[in-house]
Amino acid sequence: MQKFKKFLYPVLTCTFLFNVISPANTREREVRVYSGRHYNTDRSVYKKFADETGIKVRLIEAAGISLIERLRREGKNSQADLILLVDAARITNAAKAGLLQKIESSSLENNVPVGLKDPGKKWYALTRRVRVMVANPKVVDVSKIKDYTDLADPSLKGKVCLRNRKSPYNQSLVANQIVNKGQKATKTWLNGMISNVSQPFFPGDISIVRAVSKKKCGVGIVNHYYVARMLAGVNGRRDTLYSRKTSVITPNPAHVNISAGGVAKYATNKAEAIKLLEFLASPKGSKGLAAPTFEHPLKEVNQNQIVKNFGEFKPDKVSVDDLGNNNSMAIRMMKESGWN
Repeated sequence: MQKFKKFLYPVLTCTFLFNVISPANTREREVRVYSGRHYNTDRSVYKKFADETGIKVRLIEAAGISLIERLRREGKNSQADLILLVDAARITNAAKAGLLQKIESSSLENNVPVGLKDPGKKWYALTRRVRVMVANPKVVDVSKIKDYTDLADPSLKGKVCLRNRKSPYNQSLVANQIVNKGQKATKTWLNGMISNVSQPFFPGDISIVRAVSKKKCGVGIVNHYYVARMLAGVNGRRDTLYSRKTSVITPNPAHVNISAGGVAKYATNKAEAIKLLEFLASPKGSKGLAAPTFEHPLKEVNQNQIVKNFGEFKPDKVSVDDLGNNNSMAIRMMKESGWN
């Protein structure tokens, strides 16, 4: 039986089973969250929400794809009120699968910028992630790498390393290129870039940074906050030393991905779910989520000096909805190019 982590105060967390809720507890206002975000710092934001509203937050954290499958399996019996997912494809696919419901909220419409919300009002972005390149200046000429397409240059033969095809972040990057440059140009880019890969495809972004720093390759593609976390010492001293050997290159304009939330189709606490989503998407809530994780809030740049050192970024004009709509094509083209 799945357990929820219950955020009650002054006790911060405890394990709680739904089938043993007492009559008194059933009368309390609460919101049940399925979250694909895995940051302990998110809990401080939930605490602020609970303190301000009196609404208790019950939380399950799991991989995004697992949460989507769970929602499908549970159907009308789902315990979820609010769904939080990372990556454009995952949140848009959840909406297309009928797992989210339309909500009306002037607060969300005002706080979430155009392009970062569902035209059908089923999901809204909460934080932003920039897909950057990380390079070792002792292996490649950093001055010649300015855009993702530069990784297809023949001069980088054997010097490119990539995360595997299953990464939703890479799928969204390819979808972004399809929208920006068309299928033909994207196919040419993919074929050229994959021909430059000599190492096996990596399981995660952090392993890419490590490989680049160790000169196993010269350049790779990662989300900016992974490098920031390594530089800040979140992953330990060794990763800090690795990350210091690399340079971060931010394309201009840059591909921006998101974490986002939507109200579950069968939410039993809909009003509370909307209220929490509004709180998370507010300037205070978005900054609360993004600042400690080195992500960017919805409407400003993370002010941490490590992130600021990566340089300013200008998001391109591809909407999150466009990324989701082109996900299937992106996966097909990645497979055809040999991106394993």
